[in-house]
Amino acid sequence: MPDHYATLGVARTASQDEIKRAFRKLASKNHPDKGGDTHKFQEIQAAYDVLGDAAKRQQYDSPQPQFNGFGGGPNFNANFDFNTIFDMFGARFPHPPPQRPQHSRMTLWITLQDVAYPGPRTVSMGTHTGAHNVQVNIPNGIEDGDHVKYDNLAPGGQDLVITYRIHPSPRWQRTGTTLTTEAAASFWVLVAGGDITVVDILGNQLALTVPPGTAPGTLLRARGRGVPDRSGVRGDMLVRLQATLPAQVSPELMAAIKQEIGQ
Repeated sequence: MPDHYATLGVARTASQDEIKRAFRKLASKNHPDKGGDTHKFQEIQAAYDVLGDAAKRQQYDSPQPQFNGFGGGPNFNANFDFNTIFDMFGARFPHPPPQRPQHSRMTLWITLQDVAYPGPRTVSMGTHTGAHNVQVNIPNGIEDGDHVKYDNLAPGGQDLVITYRIHPSPRWQRTGTTLTTEAAASFWVLVAGGDITVVDILGNQLALTVPPGTAPGTLLRARGRGVPDRSGVRGDMLVRLQATLPAQVSPELMAAIKQEIGQ
């Protein structure tokens, strides 16, 4: 069994927040889009898939012992046919038909962009006969850890149950259907007012108006630029303004500023 704690570089006593922070740091460092190793990234994902879920982590920390049969002694025959005993008494019970698994399961990691723009996707699922490509539809309002069942989609006509996991984003914070990000605004725009250009999660540019006298840290709202709810209605995008100071200030302006502040 792989040591998921060692993979994430945390102690077994680490809190869920510490595990989440470690995962975000390693996922950002090892992401294939940034030149990271794909196998290492998959190991990090697999470790967080277990340790990031409190119930799965408890099961991982305290695995249940496996038993082969009654007694489990060294001479016990686990393949013993109890019908042999019943034959001795003139009765025989038919073997029950083998139980066919009712569905297949898989975990699918998606991004916040997938949440913001749901719909059909082609994904690959591994089976004992090899990899199979299937077409799934990411539903509106998907949350991290949601289970979605797709009827008759797995090989053999089985149902497919997908557990959706959402990659943490270093740029976006999601609260329900609202997305929050940050944008730079010059000192002069904050003081005098003006427009800034921001980019939403789908890469669309839009202009936001900054009122005169706006303080750094103020949140501006762009309606309908968040993620959709279960019914498809989109939430808003909040942009937190971060002030940027001018590289140079003319002597005349500096004198006026000093006069204004009484120096």
